[in-house]
Amino acid sequence: MTRRPGRPPSEPHVDVLLVEDDPAVSLMYQTRLEADGYRVGVAADGQQGIDLALSLNPRVIVLDVQLPRRDGFEVLSVLRGDAATRAIPVVLLSNFGDGSIVARGLELGAEQFLLKVHTTPAELSAEVEPWVHDGST
Repeated sequence: MTRRPGRPPSEPHVDVLLVEDDPAVSLMYQTRLEADGYRVGVAADGQQGIDLALSLNPRVIVLDVQLPRRDGFEVLSVLRGDAATRAIPVVLLSNFGDGSIVARGLELGAEQFLLKVHTTPAELSAEVEPWVHDGST
């Protein structure tokens, strides 16, 4: 998998790529992130998440674990295996917080694992802030 031509990797198109299949959850987080000034892209399944990660060059990806087409672990593996997306920080956001699931996500290269039930939209916005502004000029 390679980056699509046309834009240099250093020029992000969105601050946050949210990969979430539940429209209500997606809208809830997207609304808050945008209210806090972030440019947000949204993918409704794992394959679309990979495609948008390549085309939108986000500063950070918020990734659900349970997704249609490709689950979050597969998406994370693909992202980490591609030079164009390898360095993009990924925060896993899931309803499933079993220790083995958290460990697997972190072993695959996620920077952080958050439980949806314990993560309000305001908290998610605060969690992505360091990654969004770390790469800014």
